[in-house]
Amino acid sequence: MDSLFSIKPLLTALALPATSGLLLLFALIAWAWRRSIVRASVRLPLALAMLTTLMLWLLSCQAVAIWLALNLLPQVSPVSLHELKDQGVQAIVVLGGGVESNAPEYSEATLSPDAMMRLLFGVYLSRQSNLPMAYTGGRGWSGPADQLSEADVAALALSRIGAPSLRWRENVSRDTHENATHTAAMLQRDGIVRIALITNAWHMPRSLREFESAGLEVTPAPMGYIQNDVKPLLQWLPSGKGLRDSAWVLRECLGLWILKVLQKD
Repeated sequence: MDSLFSIKPLLTALALPATSGLLLLFALIAWAWRRSIVRASVRLPLALAMLTTLMLWLLSCQAVAIWLALNLLPQVSPVSLHELKDQGVQAIVVLGGGVESNAPEYSEATLSPDAMMRLLFGVYLSRQSNLPMAYTGGRGWSGPADQLSEADVAALALSRIGAPSLRWRENVSRDTHENATHTAAMLQRDGIVRIALITNAWHMPRSLREFESAGLEVTPAPMGYIQNDVKPLLQWLPSGKGLRDSAWVLRECLGLWILKVLQKD
């Protein structure tokens, strides 16, 4: 019985849309290819459709997402409490990661899962180091006009779990560039120039450049690494998580390239 249950994750992955949908699409394209033997003009579009399907398959695999993260993005090591002390860090800054505007379980807004992970790591570092904490996040370019700022939602989240309140809230920014510029201005008024910056590891290279360009001295405190958390075979089966992680890496590569071009100008 145990051996039967051991293949449950494999069967589940095969049944879910990411894998089963792509398999069905590939099979239908192959079937159309075989039926179009006498119509050579159809074969090029079918071949391109097959290639696109294969690319979607690969980008949806956790193994590919991990490879992309390791090979396309600068690597940033985890921070230690010893480093925070040695580098004279004066404050912990948590970079926002999104808001769920109407969470039924709370009957009000809450942080997205990724933003909550960043905040909890910030609470941990703040408690262990006795450093004050800031949260930076406004409404975002895609957020509704009546949405609470993310920094205010983070303050709500802390109150729900009885955690210490934020020392600073930066609540007007709409993207990482504005996170950096507004946070730097806010902290520098209080004499803070050296911070530990918390965000996901895949987001850290671009965030680090933005915050340093804004005039802050930054110790990276990455979390949420893209890593192997399933069996090797399952890493090569498409999943929503794999596609999401690949998209994150590719977006950050594009952002780093744009930032490099803008800074040259």
